Amino acid sequence: MSGVLGIAGTTSLIQTLHAGTATAGSPSAAGAQGTTATPPKSPGAPAEGAGTFTIGGDLIVNRLGFGAMRITGPGIWGEPKDPAEARRVLQRAVELGVNFIDTADAYGPEVSERLIAASLSPYPRGLIIATKGGLLRPGASQWVPDGRPEHLREACEGSLKRLKVARIDLYQFHHPDPKVPLEDSIGELARLREQGKIRHVGVSNFSTDELARARRIVPIVSVQNRYNLADRSSEDVLGVCTREGLAFIPWAPLASGSTGKLESSPALDQVAAAHGASIMQVAIAWLLARSPAMLPIPGTSSVAHLEEDLAAARLQLTAAELKLLA
Repeated sequence: MSGVLGIAGTTSLIQTLHAGTATAGSPSAAGAQGTTATPPKSPGAPAEGAGTFTIGGDLIVNRLGFGAMRITGPGIWGEPKDPAEARRVLQRAVELGVNFIDTADAYGPEVSERLIAASLSPYPRGLIIATKGGLLRPGASQWVPDGRPEHLREACEGSLKRLKVARIDLYQFHHPDPKVPLEDSIGELARLREQGKIRHVGVSNFSTDELARARRIVPIVSVQNRYNLADRSSEDVLGVCTREGLAFIPWAPLASGSTGKLESSPALDQVAAAHGASIMQVAIAWLLARSPAMLPIPGTSSVAHLEEDLAAARLQLTAAELKLLA
């Protein structure tokens, strides 16, 4: 899972985003969802300021991506309140240099994947769409693990159809299922990879021990765990990813405590003021500086908040500021 509650912060970092908004490219068919246009990338796209990471040895992505959880309805349930704005968010993300979008069949459920295809398919060259399977959504507030091999196969097939792709570049096991041996779940993803339905396998909400067990079955190229300024409980997993060259994709990168919202602190406020930035932008910059394996995916349903988040790719924190936030 990934998410962000954006704020209207100071905008010195995002003024350049409005200087030359890209126009849409040539329209192309988008299947039964209608016709869409694939927007070209803006010159000097801000997401490029984060640098790049190579996933699995062959997928080069900018290190600041987009998490497509919050383009769905309230509670990550149902259709978005403003479908047109959700589509604009996705298109604007690509315009601003995002070439890694993370989603899951559980977001909506199925809504996020359909919106991505409706908004961006046929996908521009180099755009990586990662998705996840292994969580059921019986209700708006329910997230139930299902790691049965037959379910994961069905989930993968469904994602292929909704995303309108022949192969998923990065397919992630969303959450271990205590009722199913981990080896059975990962083994099915290995078979899907062998059959060409998955290019690379990732995992989510994994401990270091679970990660080690999974890596004995199939190459694992990424881990998506909760991690942010206030919650560093996956520090050991981040360490493994940094040493082993695996992508670490922090979900809830801009959350803290039980409120789900990044809270102000004297240190955070001080650093933000020094850069004329919002505390959200500082939190993203801190993540990027934390490890070269870090691939943050802040998400939002607002174009304005998207632009604010992506502007953080150009924010460089000093060693003293990083120490202050440690």
